[in-house]
Amino acid sequence: MLEFLTTLHWGAVFQIIVIDILLGGDNAVVIALACRNLPPEQRTKGVLWGTLGAIVLRVALIAFAVVLLDVPLLKFAGGLLLLWIGVRLLAPAPDAHANVKPADKLLAAVKTIIVADAVMSLDNVIAIAGAAEAAEPHHRIALVVFGLIVSIPLIVWGSQLVLKLLDRFPIVITLGGALLGWIAGGLIVNDPAGDRWPILDTPVAEYGMSIACALFVVLLGYALKRRNANRIAGHTPGTH
Repeated sequence: MLEFLTTLHWGAVFQIIVIDILLGGDNAVVIALACRNLPPEQRTKGVLWGTLGAIVLRVALIAFAVVLLDVPLLKFAGGLLLLWIGVRLLAPAPDAHANVKPADKLLAAVKTIIVADAVMSLDNVIAIAGAAEAAEPHHRIALVVFGLIVSIPLIVWGSQLVLKLLDRFPIVITLGGALLGWIAGGLIVNDPAGDRWPILDTPVAEYGMSIACALFVVLLGYALKRRNANRIAGHTPGTH
């Protein structure tokens, strides 16, 4: 253990921790959005289990990062999935939890966090894997795991802060959904399958797609939320 610590590339460790801090904001928003409808006593569990599950999956993704990012249409499919996750976080299905036990709700929130984080991490894992390249080959996975473990308290604390903001300022929910749409747009336009169209490889195309997807999530989310509210009102006893 002592030999491992003395031969460790601490510069790479620092880089990985900084990357985790910078990229942890997206995770905090997703975790908070997914856990906002849980009972107060289950929110902390949702944040912790969701964070741990997402980090375990991220370690696995980093091991295959280069291969994953070169698979045509994977980013495109991930972007579409993230769009739908963003819409559903803004406008949950009205009857989704009507007869669901609290434990099942917690499991659903954790699943949402893990899936969303996996999609959002397709680009992020490259940055972490790149930082680990500076270390000895037999240290790299250990470095990644160490850096992610160190980032857990930061992501959990950030999620708790966002949850408090969601309770106090509902507009943060809309901003969070727009953020997921923005990330989805970047994934879609940067898919390797689009390399044959040079017009997509421009800042204008990337920003344009990100803005379009952010608006798509917000507008569709609000439309579904209004439709769900009208449907519930129509089924309320005494209403016509």
